[in-house]
This record gives sequence, C-alpha cells and structure tokens, in this order.
Amino acid sequence: MKTKLILSLTVLILITAACGGQTTQTAPEPAAPAPTESQPTAAPAPTTAPPTEAAAPTTEAAMPATEAPATGGVSFANDVMPIFKNSCVGCHGGDQTRAGLDLKTFESLMAGSVNGTVIVSGNSAESLLIQMVEKGKMPKRGDKLTPEQAQIISDWVAAGALNN
Repeated sequence: MKTKLILSLTVLILITAACGGQTTQTAPEPAAPAPTESQPTAAPAPTTAPPTEAAAPTTEAAMPATEAPATGGVSFANDVMPIFKNSCVGCHGGDQTRAGLDLKTFESLMAGSVNGTVIVSGNSAESLLIQMVEKGKMPKRGDKLTPEQAQIISDWVAAGALNN
C-alpha cells in the first residue's frame, strides 16, 4: 500500500514538474502581423504630449465633416460616391444620363460628358463638375449640395481624383 502511494505521488510530482507547475492552460499568443509596405511620410509626430486643460480632442469624430482624416485623405468610394448616389445619379446615371455624364462609377465619371472632361485630376478649379456645383447649377433638381459635400468633392479632385 505504501509503495502504491509513493508511486502515485511520484507520478503526480513528475507530471506537475513537466507542466511547469501550472494547473491552467493559456491560449497561445497570436502570430505577429505580416509587415506591410509603408509609404514615405513627413517627420513622425511626437507620441506623447503633456495634458493641458485647453487641449483639443484628437479623435476623428471630433473633426469637422470637411476635414478628411490625416491618414487616408478623401476616398472616392467612401466619401464622394455616396454624395453622387444621393444627389446626382438620378439624372446622371440612373435611367438617364443627361449631357452624357454618368456618375455611377469612377470610370464613367472620368470618361466625361458631351462637354468633354469634367474632372481635371489635381485641379478642382479647372474641373467642370466642381465649377457647376460651386456656381449652384448642379444639381438642378432637389437640394443643392451642402458646402461640406462640395468641399469633399473638391478636395478629392485636388488630391488627384484617385479611384480609392
């Protein structure tokens, strides 16, 4: 009987020692993310700043609608296209394409209209679409674009009118 008890305790001690003395299991650590190609940027911003009472909030939600997040700029798919869908596609891309201008896709927008090119990449002042919106000539039906919406489209064109 003593031999069985000693043998059992010895086995238990060996098992406990083999497990490092831990009685619970932990989940394995996740693998490190794959490195991504980074784009050159300006000098890095300081990572910490002393707190002040007058410090402005730095969250994206606190930024006005006319400012794009510093990390991504204005996106055609996320920022510009929703404006076109809500205010423009009814006449320029729905059942009709007035003046030959179709705003349903990036490609059709960049193809222009019967008046030629409507977007001059990198130059919103020379872009017919921006001129028509800023002069209040478009959209003809429904509500005019808000200044913030017009600014988003203008900023997108000025940033190169990318299909992003």
